[in-house]
Amino acid sequence: MAGKTLRVDVVSPTGVVWSGEASQVTVPSEAGSLGVLPGREPVLAVLKEGDVRVFAGGGSQDLPISGGFVSVDDDVVTVVTSDPTTLAEFAADQAAATEEA
Repeated sequence: MAGKTLRVDVVSPTGVVWSGEASQVTVPSEAGSLGVLPGREPVLAVLKEGDVRVFAGGGSQDLPISGGFVSVDDDVVTVVTSDPTTLAEFAADQAAATEEA
């Protein structure tokens, strides 16, 4: 399993929130926190409010969501959320938070 990655897409009704390769993803499912690593069996789960944590590039990034669902199949993770946030809006929010700190 060394060297394998996940293809991850986090999407909302207004567009892509995050897209890329990751070594691991953790999502807030209704049944509890669900960790996804390469090679995981297929799963479809309902998500609750919380953070989607994407581990990529030696670090991690938290993407807040208010709910949705996740599909995992053949090392492809798709998170669909009802949050109307796009990647550009998320990046702008992160930059503003960094400036305030």
